[in-house]
Amino acid sequence: MVNNPVAKARSSLKGLDSTKLADIIIQSIQEKKGHEIVKMDLRNVSGAICDYFIICHGNSHIQVDAIASFVEEEIKKQTSLIAKPKEGYENKQWILLDYFDVVVHVFLPEFREFYDLEGLWADAKTSNIKDPVSPLKQVKA
Repeated sequence: MVNNPVAKARSSLKGLDSTKLADIIIQSIQEKKGHEIVKMDLRNVSGAICDYFIICHGNSHIQVDAIASFVEEEIKKQTSLIAKPKEGYENKQWILLDYFDVVVHVFLPEFREFYDLEGLWADAKTSNIKDPVSPLKQVKA
């Protein structure tokens, strides 16, 4: 587990642990139709800088921006936490939101493939989050 007293103090103020924070982030990404959402549990990985990476991609600069912006809005609304630092809004190719215990990565597909965070942190426990089934995808029996 990451020993980050600032993050622990901020999270504990709302009774919020890193797992709950990751869940809120995942729900927010799903709301904006983020693709191939992955939750990487880094708590037992030597040298890890946080508890979780949440990784996804959007199919355009606009979607990448929309996903990251919505995650920020929802986290601030539900927890009062603000991402510090946040990077990548200028180019909208890879936006990073750092919530101390949870770091969010929103990529364009080609940048996600190039940087391959899932491969770099392959010793982490990884969960692939299924996309919620939308009414348009449901098949009538």
